[in-house]
Order: sequence, then C-alpha cells, then structure tokens
Amino acid sequence: MFIDQLSVFLENKPGRLAEITGVLKKNSVDIRAVTIADTTQFGILRIIVDQPKKAEAALKEQGFTVSLTKVIAVGIDDTPGGLHSAMLALDEAGVSVDYLYAFISRSEPMASVILRVSDPEKAEEALRKHAVKIIPPQEVYAK
Repeated sequence: MFIDQLSVFLENKPGRLAEITGVLKKNSVDIRAVTIADTTQFGILRIIVDQPKKAEAALKEQGFTVSLTKVIAVGIDDTPGGLHSAMLALDEAGVSVDYLYAFISRSEPMASVILRVSDPEKAEEALRKHAVKIIPPQEVYAK
C-alpha cells in the first residue's frame, strides 16, 4: 500500500510556491502533507495531495517539472519512542530511509509519517511484522 507523492522542482524565487498552490487550488486539489528542501538556487517541493494524478497533470500543464514517487505512510503513536519502533523495524530489515516528514492526524492521537525508503516492499513487510500501522492510500487521500 504505497502513497503517491508529488515532487516538484522549482526555482528559489519569490512567488513560485504561490504559483504551485494556485494551480492546485484552481483544480480543487487538497494538500495533505508538504515539505520543501532548498538550496540557494532551487528547491524540491514534496507534497501528498488527495488527487495525485490530477495534480501532476495540472502542474505539468503549467510548465512545472513534476514526478510521482511511491512512498509509505505510517501511523505512529504520539508518545515518546513512537517513531523509534518504526525506525528499528526498518534498521533490522536493512532498509535505509532516504527522507521522512510527518503531519498530525485530525482524528486520532497519532502522527502520520511519510517515508521514502531504499526498498519499499521490504520496508512494508518489516513494518507490518513489527505491528507498525501502515496507512492505506484511501485514508491519506480522504477528506
């Protein structure tokens, strides 16, 4: 159960992020999670949205460089050490984490963590084995 994440390459200049959010708004695409990594010249915007394929098409139509990446969404108890159990499961399975970012659930006392890993299938198996909740796409995309 993987989630589609959009990665958008953008120049690091005023208004560029507003252009992207404007395209998403115009196309009624809702953002679920967002992170950005930047340098002085450019940034990579990573977003989880409720309609990834629609968002990808709309952004490409406006000239943005966009790619879809498969990531894993997991539910982590909002307690000290909650993230540790997931990281330990991946470490024991020999799966490296390329990056992660989190957002808080509106309905449950947990954080949702988006993981980009070296081996998604192996990661999913390890997380299930350690009883880490994997959040299905329909839960992530739902309003």
